[in-house]
Amino acid sequence: MDIRNLKGSIVALVTPFQNDGSVYFDKLKELVNWHIENKTDAILTLGTTGESSTMTHEEDDAVLRCVVETVGGRIPVIAGTGSNSTQTMLEKSLRAQELGADGLLIITPYYNKGNAEGIYRHFATVADAVNIPCILYNVPGRTGCAISVENVERLSKHPNICGIKEASGDMSYAMKIAHCIGPDFALWCGNDDITLPLLSIGGSGVISVWANIMPRQCHDMVMDYLEGRQKEAVAAAVKYLDLMNGLFMEVNPIPVKTALNMMGKGAGAFRLPLCEMTPAHQEQLRGLLEKAGLLA
Repeated sequence: MDIRNLKGSIVALVTPFQNDGSVYFDKLKELVNWHIENKTDAILTLGTTGESSTMTHEEDDAVLRCVVETVGGRIPVIAGTGSNSTQTMLEKSLRAQELGADGLLIITPYYNKGNAEGIYRHFATVADAVNIPCILYNVPGRTGCAISVENVERLSKHPNICGIKEASGDMSYAMKIAHCIGPDFALWCGNDDITLPLLSIGGSGVISVWANIMPRQCHDMVMDYLEGRQKEAVAAAVKYLDLMNGLFMEVNPIPVKTALNMMGKGAGAFRLPLCEMTPAHQEQLRGLLEKAGLLA
């Protein structure tokens, strides 16, 4: 499916694990179908929220294959294939394309970082080699490096790069790259709490953690804004802001998986170095879920 003109809510999907740490494929299928039933516009699998950094390449393949087969062409599937090794990112991207991904999310080279030209080549190497659209991922809080405005300008002209997930939380930076938005390059919000501000400068939607627990509300909020029902969109954003922020009271995806477990969705355990939330934070999260009407 074509993701170049995609709008709405892309869920940054969790990866459910069983108690022994293995991937819980039956639950993964349930979550995928639940998202489709609740109007999620596309699924991003194997991203940060999916704990892909703790998974083997074989597990990545198995999860992506499961998601693609379960979706069955109903909505687009985007695969996170990032790595701090450009060669590894290239190999993972080619494999994801082979397994049926509709697009790729590719990240800056964390840890080794790279200089400006190196970061440009890091992305261009993959975009040159694949035949499916690529979304850049700018999240300096995770990676320790950012995509410069100049590199966004250069990369936005690449025929195989269709947009950027902007997750720095810096509206000044977002404004500086907004002129790159056009028919062939989209801006996607990577921070749930500022989705509407990014939509206001031409964004196409959100790649969302919050959508894991409230998929229909996330979709409706974005589409209300894009279709001119801004009062309704603002009301939803304000109503659920505390919950959106609460999903980051500990490092993502610990709170959102905990929330899904509290809701009976069976997201399961974590893989180290992630582990259970503190009891105090669990109670705080439970209160936010109750306030949102998500617990019986």
